[in-house]
Amino acid sequence: MQVSVENASGLERRVRVQVPEDSIATEVSARLTRLSKTARVAGFRPGKVPMSVINRKYAAQVRQEVVGEVLRRSFSEAMTQQKLRPVGDPMIDPLMAEPGGGLDYTATFEVVPEVKLQSLADLSLTRETCEITDGDIDKMIETLRKQHREWKEVDRAAAMGDRLTIDLVGRVDGEIFDGGEAKDFAVELGSGSLIAGFEEGLVGAVAGEERKLDLSFPEDYRNTTLAGKAATFDVTVSRIEGPELPALEAEFFSKFGLEQDDLAAFRQEVRENMEREMEQALSRNFKTQVMDKLAQANTLDLPKALVASESHRLLEELKRSMSMQGMDKNQLNGLSPDMMAPQASKRVQLGLLMAEVVRESGLKVNPDKVRTAVEKLASSYQESDQVVRWYYEDPSRLQEIEATTLEDDAIQWVAEQAQVAETSVTFDALMNRGQTSDQGKAEG
Repeated sequence: MQVSVENASGLERRVRVQVPEDSIATEVSARLTRLSKTARVAGFRPGKVPMSVINRKYAAQVRQEVVGEVLRRSFSEAMTQQKLRPVGDPMIDPLMAEPGGGLDYTATFEVVPEVKLQSLADLSLTRETCEITDGDIDKMIETLRKQHREWKEVDRAAAMGDRLTIDLVGRVDGEIFDGGEAKDFAVELGSGSLIAGFEEGLVGAVAGEERKLDLSFPEDYRNTTLAGKAATFDVTVSRIEGPELPALEAEFFSKFGLEQDDLAAFRQEVRENMEREMEQALSRNFKTQVMDKLAQANTLDLPKALVASESHRLLEELKRSMSMQGMDKNQLNGLSPDMMAPQASKRVQLGLLMAEVVRESGLKVNPDKVRTAVEKLASSYQESDQVVRWYYEDPSRLQEIEATTLEDDAIQWVAEQAQVAETSVTFDALMNRGQTSDQGKAEG
């Protein structure tokens, strides 16, 4: 077998493979001989069919099968011989395999890029630390109370934090725009769920009052036909409700699995939950930072085939998510993998970089850490032992957890080589950058 390699462009390689006729003809002949012992041909007894008849009837089909197998085998051998790591399926062209001429083809494909990590000692990282204060707990308890608030009708002017039931008619250029009419529509003042100025424009209104609001849609509004346009809204307020927060007593505590009427025990429960969230956020933020810094320090020429494959995978994930939210199928079909290309490119780059970190560090999957991760995951279920058994009954179920623990170890190894400074952050700053107090509003 003769193999020659040509570097086409970037990561693309063009390999010509030539397999002598003897390698094909010998296998074809052997298969035809075996076939002659079992073939059933009209006019002949089984095993007595002349080879000339066997050749005439089956030689072309058998040669085609042999050529296909020799092609796959020879390509694999050529990759090993030339120390090439192909990405995706090769494009075979031209293919010459006529009897007597052997097999001669050219395979074009991309290869996995060579990854050489820049010095990790030059990597500057910041590890956040956080301490939960009594004030943080007070704030979280208020957020939890808001999440479980009840609405009571009030006979007064509307204020921020109230919920109003309204009828509205919205117009652009004097015409009611699509979706511009609503009846018995509930809006919470201060939620930020409507365009700027709408909620503020209803402060001070009373039940039965009509108001006209002159506003503008933001330039980046999701409905591009309305983006940036001036609009008027005729609003009629029919009902005003104020929030009533639950008292800090047994009935409220029971919603969080606490049986006793004990404020101190409830605060401890809240603290423990916050600490779990805090540890997860600290770990997640540091991992993201390490990944970002690695990507910035190590630019790679990415295989188009890998990026395309990841783009399609991400698009399918997005479609499933949007479909579960009730998105119309026609809209989903209009989505293109190209919109996922930037995210896919970053994922492919990080996958290649982390694979090199694992190779360079010599890290292996740690069974003890995998077991700990499985047990932690199972602890949230009533029959935790059964969940653990379920994972270990089929090794394929452990793959994602094994990959995650190995990635965590790789992140730690990078941090040990890099320059790491610590900085203290508040719980608010850590949890979505100061949005903790808005959690109740977002979920209410």
